[in-house]
Amino acid sequence: MRPGRLLQVLLFAAAAVTAGHAGAQSMSPMRGTISSFTEEFAVRVFPRNPYRHPIQVAIRVYDQDFRPIPARISPPTMKLAAGAARSVVVVIPFGRNNERRVRVCTESVPFPDQKTRIRAQICGRFLARRLR
Repeated sequence: MRPGRLLQVLLFAAAAVTAGHAGAQSMSPMRGTISSFTEEFAVRVFPRNPYRHPIQVAIRVYDQDFRPIPARISPPTMKLAAGAARSVVVVIPFGRNNERRVRVCTESVPFPDQKTRIRAQICGRFLARRLR
């Protein structure tokens, strides 16, 4: 085996072993279709903290092109304990359209006393239809 190819294989193996021990911030569900008879629709998501330490998260809502849109979020920010998940309800207006594609995102917010400033984001995609 060529030395360059051997290095690639070793790096891949090291990455695979390391990835097995690291958790990733998550949220469920990651996609869905909602039907509503009203002028707005609701989505319930469950952000989860897979880490061994608490994290601060914020829930944000974007349109399909990642432009922020107004929504009622309960709760909009929270502290999640290690391994914990929490229910969040997001209520989004349809506006003038009978169909709306949105992204509901969980964004980790670094604590002020931490050295790292990484803001992780994970988003679920949802399609809502207004029924008449």
